[in-house]
Amino acid sequence: MGAVEQVKLIRPDDRREGQMTPGVRREQAASTDRSWAGHVTTEAGVVSGWHHHGDYESHIYVVSGALRLESGPGGQDMVEAQPGDFVFVPPHTVHREGNPSSAEATVVVVRAGTGETVFNVDGPDAT
Repeated sequence: MGAVEQVKLIRPDDRREGQMTPGVRREQAASTDRSWAGHVTTEAGVVSGWHHHGDYESHIYVVSGALRLESGPGGQDMVEAQPGDFVFVPPHTVHREGNPSSAEATVVVVRAGTGETVFNVDGPDAT
């Protein structure tokens, strides 16, 4: 039997800055070799840079504000999520997120996968 992990409480002050993409602020709450969880904020009216999360799938829960996620060829596919909505992003999906609301957007993100968690790219057709 391997080492026994203990339950951990992660308070807001315990989070640390996560990998950055222009336009969003990621705070890492927990990270293992198979998952990542964090708190992400986007200022009102801001759109992030294009990026993907490699082998990770992302599960996003919108807490406040709004989330507009663009993906697909030329960035033409779009979903808009409000507080209480979940958004699923498959591995290797190049996307960018924006906050079309007039208040800061807050989301909780949980990722499952392996490897690097953030790859910033030049556009929606880049990998």
